[in-house]
Amino acid sequence: MGIKTYSPRSEGRRAMTGFDFSEITKSKPEKSLTAPIRKSSARNNHGQITVRHIGGGHKRRFRIIDFKRTKVEIPAKVVSIEYDPNRTCRIALIAYADGAKAYILAPIGLNVGDTVLSSEKADIKPGNALSLMSIPVGTTIHNIEVRPGKGAQMVRGAGAAAILVAKEQQYCQVRLPSGEVKKILSVCKASIGQVGNTDNENISLGKAGRSRWRGIRPGVRGMAMNPVDHPLGGGEGVGKGHHPVTPWGQPCKGYKTRNNKRTDSSIIKRRK
Repeated sequence: MGIKTYSPRSEGRRAMTGFDFSEITKSKPEKSLTAPIRKSSARNNHGQITVRHIGGGHKRRFRIIDFKRTKVEIPAKVVSIEYDPNRTCRIALIAYADGAKAYILAPIGLNVGDTVLSSEKADIKPGNALSLMSIPVGTTIHNIEVRPGKGAQMVRGAGAAAILVAKEQQYCQVRLPSGEVKKILSVCKASIGQVGNTDNENISLGKAGRSRWRGIRPGVRGMAMNPVDHPLGGGEGVGKGHHPVTPWGQPCKGYKTRNNKRTDSSIIKRRK
């Protein structure tokens, strides 16, 4: 896996970088494991924008990822490593011994021809899935469940990795990529290893149009708006000295907005 640069034939190309896709072994997805994506451009059923800066983008098909790894004690062989336009990491197509196929997130060190297994007795090697109680302390993990049987919800982005730091009775302590240490039930599953495609953070888009291909629309500074549109809008010239707020007056940049008392008890150490 590597990053390629482009000849500066235009200002957009000058700073642009991209992937060489050397790790990709199959260009087209498994048709039975894809589904259509119906875009809403972040509008609700009344046509009102509910999330800003979303819309357009290239047409995609969704790859159905097996986040639950429920086929236990059945070994599966890695058939191919594929690109997924819906996420930052690569995905691996695996074929089980009983003939079924599935997609999983491709961790670092997982190659075509390797065998992966979802089992409490599985080896501690990339791609295998075990419950937290069966994983040794200090192991790097990803694709972590929060509720047993619901499927992995945490540590799924490119280059992400968590560390199992302690075990205590029915809970395990996991240090997340943010630095937060969280208590998770020991029966929850996790996959071994670090999520692949670590170079994703080093990619330079180079031009605004490349963001539009991804379905990201432009964001306008509040200070550039009129007073009717934003609390920071209006004024003669460039108005400085305002406390940064959202269009609805909520303070931002440092203002703590977390308000979920239900999960407060599961946090051992806050991030940062």
